[in-house]
Amino acid sequence: MTAASSHPAKRLPSWAVNLLILALIGIAWPLSRLFEAQIDRYFLDLIIRIGIAVILAVSLNLINGITGQFSLGHAGFMALGAYTAGVIVKHQAPTGAAAIPLFLSVTILAGLIAAAAGFLIGIPTLRLRGDYLAIATLGFGEIIYVVLTKIQSLGPYEVGGAAGLHDIPILTSFFWVFAWSIICTVTIWRLVYSAKGKAFCAVREDEIAAAAMGVDTTFYKVTAFVIGAFFAGVAGALAATWSGNLAPGSFRFMRSVEIVVMVVLGGSGSITGSILAAIVLTWLPEQLRPLEQWRMVIYSLLLIVMMLVRPEGLLGARELWWTRKRLGPAGAAADPPPV
Repeated sequence: MTAASSHPAKRLPSWAVNLLILALIGIAWPLSRLFEAQIDRYFLDLIIRIGIAVILAVSLNLINGITGQFSLGHAGFMALGAYTAGVIVKHQAPTGAAAIPLFLSVTILAGLIAAAAGFLIGIPTLRLRGDYLAIATLGFGEIIYVVLTKIQSLGPYEVGGAAGLHDIPILTSFFWVFAWSIICTVTIWRLVYSAKGKAFCAVREDEIAAAAMGVDTTFYKVTAFVIGAFFAGVAGALAATWSGNLAPGSFRFMRSVEIVVMVVLGGSGSITGSILAAIVLTWLPEQLRPLEQWRMVIYSLLLIVMMLVRPEGLLGARELWWTRKRLGPAGAAADPPPV
């Protein structure tokens, strides 16, 4: 063992890291005011949609990439969060200083309702594996769509049915989307790269072997499902209170496929890869918009070429930076700890 490797570089204490995260979120408040005043509405809308896509991709990566499940129902959880926030906000119609606490509580409530649905769906279905799990979660998403098209109202609360829900007050801003993107990424990052995160990865690598070693595979799969569903519900609440309109058809099967493509393109298991893929796949169609009818053809061809060239995704299972000191000095492998 070299002298340099025996004295690894000191890491920042947890309180310093937490302060940096809070400072990063705090910076978003003046930036939000600046963007709303200076940036064109079209580009601000693109930035907001990128932030929402980041939340969806990172949260689904915990289910599909980290835990190794194949869920096609993420759009269903997003729909639950979107309609929960949209219905309540439209009915309450907050204004002034009262809008901020109501919006924050409604966003959290939307996430909790989606998480509860994830728990109720996860208990019976996550004993399934592979294609069977994908079909079960796909069926859940379609059930959510059918229910939303049939319900016109819930008591005094308008839902809209097949026509959708419209005239929702606009409460989402760059600050809220940026803050929730950071919260989602940091939460899942710390969960995955912790001692408990090894169990999620063990379920992905070999579920039978993990169960034989004492890992409660059903618990960890349901946990991943619940956490992913919570942030999908939050993303839906942000989308509803930004666009001001909701249509049940926008949360069908193809929406789930778009989120799965982000996870696969970024690299299953890579959190930073999901962030990069969410940015690219939200930004790229807008850049191809001048090509009109050829836009989606070129977009699809680029995805096919990417999968042929790098089938493991942009980053594979790696991150943009090391989360642990896996390498010693000059890139050499660090010596293992003494037994």
